[in-house]
Amino acid sequence: MRFLTAGESHGPQLLGIIEGLPAGLTISRKIIDEALRKRQKGPGRGGRMQIETDQVNFLSGLRGGLTTGAPLAMVIVNRDWANWEKIMAWGEEADLESRKVLTPRPGHADLTGSIKYRTEVRNILERASARETAIRVAIGSVAVQLLNHLGIEVKGQVMSVGGIKARTFEDKDYWQRVENSEWAVADPEAERKMRQRLEEARQKGESLGGVIQIQVHNVPSGLGSHVQWDRKLDGKLAQAVISVQAIKGVSFGLGFEAADRMGSEVHDPIQYNKTTGYSHVSNNAGGIEGGMSNGEPLVLQAVMKPIPTLYSPLTTVHMETKEVVQASVERSDICAVPAAKVVLEHVVAWTIAVEILDKFPADTYFELQKSWQDYRDYLKAL
Repeated sequence: MRFLTAGESHGPQLLGIIEGLPAGLTISRKIIDEALRKRQKGPGRGGRMQIETDQVNFLSGLRGGLTTGAPLAMVIVNRDWANWEKIMAWGEEADLESRKVLTPRPGHADLTGSIKYRTEVRNILERASARETAIRVAIGSVAVQLLNHLGIEVKGQVMSVGGIKARTFEDKDYWQRVENSEWAVADPEAERKMRQRLEEARQKGESLGGVIQIQVHNVPSGLGSHVQWDRKLDGKLAQAVISVQAIKGVSFGLGFEAADRMGSEVHDPIQYNKTTGYSHVSNNAGGIEGGMSNGEPLVLQAVMKPIPTLYSPLTTVHMETKEVVQASVERSDICAVPAAKVVLEHVVAWTIAVEILDKFPADTYFELQKSWQDYRDYLKAL
């Protein structure tokens, strides 16, 4: 299973095409639209979110709410296109001068992309924009629905914003509090401090980053492989997570904390129970050993850098005069960490769904479900 996306931030629409979905899989547009709505929410979002009301439309591959086995094509219309139609037109009538960018922004693809493709910065930033993640959330929501049908659940939470760390708890209402929080945390005190930190950044024309954790529950052992470097599950997950705009680091389980511990404090003892089979006493590995899922919940953390577009811009170089000037300012967010949590949930879901279909190839959802259940039965019988 694979996908492609196309579209620009201020173009008419974003397009996504999924190839390899089994036929007969139930897909809900309502679930996709709800995921898109969550991506647009959160404190610190910019003016663009006041313009767009993202909804998905299907062009092919779905009939009567069921996948047909053909490529599934989806579009999200950009409402802001109405304000950019002349500038972003595909024909000779396009206005190439009025919003031309000659002062590339530090931290963006602007300068490097312009040099690589020998083109104007506008052509780079339009595609490099995090607006592209809207269609990736829609694609990932299809994967989420496939996983949910198999009993797999993907959860995310914000661990820190701007240096403010949220505490974690172990109680039955924990994840519901995360879901209800605009910051995606279950710690009211951290939430209060994050609001203060956001206001400080707003007053200074600054931006904020943070740390996000994603968990995947009910994943059986055996996804991924140790036999080649490019088949390792953690490698594939890391690539997917790092591909999201502004994500600069990823770790699994204990992550970098493992470097400060003795081996006996890092590795997870194995145990056996006649009812549940093999399991681990702890989950410091984050559910992955040797490039394969080990039956424990998958746990990864991702670092999001502060948004590089600053309302108090850094210096740059004018690409024509070569003078030192202030960088251009495109409309942007102050903080998008809770929104990035939604994006990461969906790119992780996609990666897990691909691994499942690699291990259990199926033309139809019925065949997938049977293979899936047979494997679960095998694990229980060990």
